[in-house]
Amino acid sequence: MNLEEIYKNCQAYLEGHFLLSSGKHSQFYLQSAKVLESPVLAEKLCKELAKIIFENSIEFDSVCSPALGGILAGYELARACDKRFIFTERVNKEMTLRRGFEVKKGEKFIVCEDIITTGGSALESAKIIESLGGIVVGFAALANRGFCAVKNLNTQSKDNAKLPSNIPLFTLGNFDFEIYDEEKCPLCKQGSKAIKPGSRGN
Repeated sequence: MNLEEIYKNCQAYLEGHFLLSSGKHSQFYLQSAKVLESPVLAEKLCKELAKIIFENSIEFDSVCSPALGGILAGYELARACDKRFIFTERVNKEMTLRRGFEVKKGEKFIVCEDIITTGGSALESAKIIESLGGIVVGFAALANRGFCAVKNLNTQSKDNAKLPSNIPLFTLGNFDFEIYDEEKCPLCKQGSKAIKPGSRGN
């Protein structure tokens, strides 16, 4: 499966000057919503992701995703695995579990995102699950932006990766893009203004 080709064909591989949810800047942006707007393609991708997880003998009960970006990928992964699905969401900038969702003590979870950058949002969701007595046994995403170690791709983590090293991450592909702090961003120095094309902007 050529994930880069899929993103480009869906016009989801964007080039410009982007503000990421982490607050950092990048010349490239993966707009997974454009990929997941096709239910047939979403199902295909998440079935492949489910296959990778099962091939690595990961046993789990449920899937949880951080809203908003991870919801479609997480739901399709849960459907492919015939598992329960819940999501966390930010309230006053803090990740919370609402809408009557519950976590049982000892319940095993995969935390699923559309894209993993540093893994901050996924880690926030994991901490919510663990605080309620659940166990996070793995992380999953359609794509990794090159910062976190991916078990099935045998990649190594970088200094700013936030996911714990003792819990595996599974993805369909790796996109190794440069990201910059705002004060060190070469695009900003050229006079360009970063835009946020994801769920928190346009």
